[in-house]
Amino acid sequence: MKTTAAVVYEAGKPIEIEELDLDGPRAGEVLIRYTYAGLCHSDVHISHGDLEARLPMVLGHEGAGIVEEVGPGVTRVAPGDHVVCSFIPNCGTCRYCATGRQSICDMGATILEGYLPGERFPISGPRGQYGAMCMLGTFSQYGVIHQNSAVKVDDDLPLDKAVLVGCGVPTGFGSAVNTAKVRAGDTVAVYGVGGIGINAVQGASYAGAKYVVAIDPLENKRAKAMELGATHAFATAAEAQDVITSLTRGQGADSAIITVGLVDAEVVTAGFTAVGKGGIVVITGLNKLFAPTIQLPGTILTLFRKSVVGSLFGDCNPTTDIPKILGLYQSGDIKLDEIITRTYRLEEVNEGYDDLLNGKNVRGIIVHEH
Repeated sequence: MKTTAAVVYEAGKPIEIEELDLDGPRAGEVLIRYTYAGLCHSDVHISHGDLEARLPMVLGHEGAGIVEEVGPGVTRVAPGDHVVCSFIPNCGTCRYCATGRQSICDMGATILEGYLPGERFPISGPRGQYGAMCMLGTFSQYGVIHQNSAVKVDDDLPLDKAVLVGCGVPTGFGSAVNTAKVRAGDTVAVYGVGGIGINAVQGASYAGAKYVVAIDPLENKRAKAMELGATHAFATAAEAQDVITSLTRGQGADSAIITVGLVDAEVVTAGFTAVGKGGIVVITGLNKLFAPTIQLPGTILTLFRKSVVGSLFGDCNPTTDIPKILGLYQSGDIKLDEIITRTYRLEEVNEGYDDLLNGKNVRGIIVHEH
């Protein structure tokens, strides 16, 4: 069958819209009609070359839609099911899934190669085989994905909101709740209030933090943070540091969550300075794969028992945490409608990413037309 998709052919060049060929689902695979896709920063890392991926690649790793067809052996979903796609697949049987760490499932090792198990590429076109971002390629009208990437959701959930729970919402929410282990009365600093950071703010607030300090240079991002749970918001880390010191009577924050678009040593150092004894710095944002982005005084790390940890998908388990977070949305405890700034057609994908990089959007959504 044919599908229209947004493709990156060369790092640093605009994303192109192409009509491509899509195979039907084989054993363990699912054909999904995507209805919505999220514009998430990680796709920018691919198109800009910050993350080295196999090209050409159909972008998009936040997706929601309806199952059209399933291949032999599929048990997780059935035709007609509404699904949210998890950007990290979960096999359920590898060492990490079996110990409750689905976010580092062994199947996720190939998400930047873009093929399904067995090095299968369901998408083809004028330049041969096309990978799919995170084995999903949600910037396509249709996709063939592995059942381990599909999470069934309630039919009455609005998929244009639920789509965000495939990556950005659990990544931010979990960075606070799971990785930083925010507790009632804590002081939390969040550096960068984009699509992930705004959900770290929501997560910290939901977990009972007394103070949630948001740091972002853009006024609209700071305003959104204050609307959704932050108690203080500042344009710079230096301004925030003075207030954190005052609020905590010199003790420092309990945790700092780094969710800026490109992590560097400066912001990591700011977070490390902000936390006090026993504090934790959670690094959720990305940069080039092997770029050195941490330069800290190890003696202070030791004497103050601080820790610096990475967080992938907010340490969430997709099969349980995607429905759980959507349940919090249904109960009004997590806001999704309020973080969506604008919707785009697939043909407007470059405009959408320009808006993201220029700070106009907290979250943008692609609406697929069928």
